[in-house]
Amino acid sequence: MAWIKTISFEEADENLRKLMEEQRALYPAEYAIPTESKDPLLAESIVSTHTLIPDALYHAFATFGVLMSPNLPLERRQHEMIATMVSATNRCYY
Repeated sequence: MAWIKTISFEEADENLRKLMEEQRALYPAEYAIPTESKDPLLAESIVSTHTLIPDALYHAFATFGVLMSPNLPLERRQHEMIATMVSATNRCYY
């Protein structure tokens, strides 16, 4: 849960909803499987903490979505290992 103000998908204006949907569409299909959440597009995640700056939300997470593309020569487990190592190196909670 974010400790800062966030905007839920239901509260989002048209621009924020569009950007959230577009960045989500870039992720591999298996990432669309919902986790336990009231808001499947946000799922109280790091994405929700960017809802006050929609353009930053889109560009930051669209980049990650493109890097995780199943069209790249890496398998998902390799993508996950790279993402895990980068997060661990940066001491990132998420």
